[in-house]
Amino acid sequence: MLEIRNLRKNFRSKEVLRDLNLTVAEGSVFGLVGINGAGKSTLLRCICGVYQPESGQVIFNDKDTYYDEEIRKDIFFVSDDGYFPHNSTISSIKCFYETFYDLDEDLYRKYLRTFNLSENAQINTFSKGMKRQTSLLFALAIRPRLLLLDECFDGLDPLVRLTFKKALVDLLEDKSITVIISSHNLKELEDICDSFGILDNGQINTYGDLLQSKENITKYQLAFHEDHEKEDFSSFNLMNFKKEGKVYTLVIKGDKEETTRQLEEMKPILLNELPVSFEELFIYEVESRGLLNE
Repeated sequence: MLEIRNLRKNFRSKEVLRDLNLTVAEGSVFGLVGINGAGKSTLLRCICGVYQPESGQVIFNDKDTYYDEEIRKDIFFVSDDGYFPHNSTISSIKCFYETFYDLDEDLYRKYLRTFNLSENAQINTFSKGMKRQTSLLFALAIRPRLLLLDECFDGLDPLVRLTFKKALVDLLEDKSITVIISSHNLKELEDICDSFGILDNGQINTYGDLLQSKENITKYQLAFHEDHEKEDFSSFNLMNFKKEGKVYTLVIKGDKEETTRQLEEMKPILLNELPVSFEELFIYEVESRGLLNE
């Protein structure tokens, strides 16, 4: 299990993370989302022990990830801006990683073939997508207890994205492996994540089971004979309101059955429920706190 306790991280006078608390269950696939500059990459670097926090702790399997060298052998971080030494090859990077990790040779060979990579080619001649595949190759072959992925789908073509997601599902058959994925591609996260957290203002105040959170938000399309204004719906936990002529689109947080009953009492001539995606959930959450306008 991963526990983050009162984590604070500053860069000079800029406070990026402040008293951040989070628990991610073992075997979970956790989607970390937030607007640009929210601090997602900083948080991942704190989790894997690259950054020392000003205060607080990151505890994985009862050990502090910054101070305990042994636990860092169970953690692998795929950075958004992965660095490879000049003239390095996949083969030379493999030798480097084998000094820190127990790499599965069979899986290494398998994913080398799957991603169609040449282990003796110089990595600096690779495209961005091929470099990303190289990082993912090692993430899958090492099979860490905690896998941290920062924008892992960026630069991958659709076929490779599908291949990686299938490989990730195979990896997760081991229920002791925990994955945290940060991405702006929320459709990709929705396909594989079971839980999520929204990072804003240095904290994670919105988090939980992805399916349950989506079920707690309902989008309605309504029409009335008479005109209504936003204030007429003030009794609801309204996250979004749009009016086009006689048609209203409302996004409401709360118990769906009770919300639907109250809306029916307003005698609409049209009442439809519309599905809510993870991307919409994220947008409505940040809009409701005014973060998109900052």
